[in-house]
Amino acid sequence: MLSVASAMLAATVVKQLLDGLWRLATGKKPPEDLADPEVSGREAFAWAIVSAAAIAAARMFANRKAAQYYTKSTGKVPPGVGDSSKSKASTSA
Repeated sequence: MLSVASAMLAATVVKQLLDGLWRLATGKKPPEDLADPEVSGREAFAWAIVSAAAIAAARMFANRKAAQYYTKSTGKVPPGVGDSSKSKASTSA
């Protein structure tokens, strides 16, 4: 639960930051609808790549910090994190 909440908060904060940086760099609001014909293909592509990468990185960072907090608080790795049976199954195939 902590992981989900922290990831959602991180994504929201990064989205707001990206919106501000986009306005600073381009002088206009970020595209809301990437399929809108009035949005150039270059602008749509740039926004999609930048926003997706930044939000994914923020969510990963938040999930890692939540897992570290859980581990430090309980002395155990969170359920589903570091499950070696998943990695062994994928490497043995």
